[in-house]
Amino acid sequence: MSNWHLPEYFSDVLPREAAVIERLRRDCLDAAGRYGYALVMPPLLEFLDSLLSGTGQDLDLQTFKLVDQLSGRALGLRADMTPQAARIDAHLLNQDGVTRVCYCGSAVRTHPEGVHASREILQFGAELYGHLGLEADLEVQQLAIACLRLAGVEQAALDLADHRIVRGALAGLLLGPQEMEAILDALASKDMGELRLLTQRCSAEQRQALLALPELYGDAAVLDEARRVLPPHGLIEQALDDLSRLAQQHAQQGVRVQIDLADMRGYRYHSGVIFSAYAPGYANAVARGGRYDEVGASFGRPRAATGFSMDLREVAGFAPRLEASGAILAEWSDADGLPQAVAELRRQGQTVVQLPVDQLAAAKADFSRRLVRRDGAWHVDALV
Repeated sequence: MSNWHLPEYFSDVLPREAAVIERLRRDCLDAAGRYGYALVMPPLLEFLDSLLSGTGQDLDLQTFKLVDQLSGRALGLRADMTPQAARIDAHLLNQDGVTRVCYCGSAVRTHPEGVHASREILQFGAELYGHLGLEADLEVQQLAIACLRLAGVEQAALDLADHRIVRGALAGLLLGPQEMEAILDALASKDMGELRLLTQRCSAEQRQALLALPELYGDAAVLDEARRVLPPHGLIEQALDDLSRLAQQHAQQGVRVQIDLADMRGYRYHSGVIFSAYAPGYANAVARGGRYDEVGASFGRPRAATGFSMDLREVAGFAPRLEASGAILAEWSDADGLPQAVAELRRQGQTVVQLPVDQLAAAKADFSRRLVRRDGAWHVDALV
């Protein structure tokens, strides 16, 4: 095997794509800043017990592990930056009231999440701490949609769910952990045959609710059907009210909303409303988020929390190509006044690319302007 080959599902990002990704990164960070989110930069490596706390529990199999040569303790290479942000909020910022942070950096996973996915993502995300109200959920969803629009996804669709509905339906159910996991897996895969078998020991009311959940998928009208078929339970009623309010708010902004009450993504750590954003004609979700109020407890500070993240390497595929940079072509020489002219143009924000004199003719096709000497001074002329 050639020594320059990369591991499977890792790849280089070449200049044209890198330029699009970098522009999108800056645009998303600027958008988050306009909502009041402050940038944080967590380290790529952390002690494993910290990295897998709370949200990170489900990431154990996705985390590369190694031993710290200084302390002898196990380290993890982050697979998700969300638990790092929660740690920063709990222990470093430690503020009362609402705190908003955003981040953007590489995360690496042991396995790809799809056939064409990468094991290295460029994760952009935003997290809002300290507010239990639905306003926080709506804000992070609106910010996610705004960031997708920056990437050229103008008609993103939003799938909404709420894990309180499943918890309400399962309340009081006396089953072992393995049986409970099997029910959750059947709900997630919408396997009705398996679900009928697994719920035989449930009460009639609970069985009816669990069998109804996979069918409760569609537009906001699904919520009315859910009120009819699901049992009266405080968690369920509050969740349906919240989903209805969110759907109405998004509809007023022209965002298409779908409801999927059997969405089990992140069930072990999400505590309320969750969402996935989809681009037209694209099968995979391009942004995911939701509420995870219990995560801070693993860091010693229970805290209301909601947020979202997306892989900018994936999302950049929807962005239009960058226009020609308008760079200025110049020769590489010590001709009188040339270094000063080039330096001044760069101070003005212009891009000046210098090449050996014998390569200028071949490079003209890639440039629209050239720095030339005329009447004893250097001028920028258009290339025809």
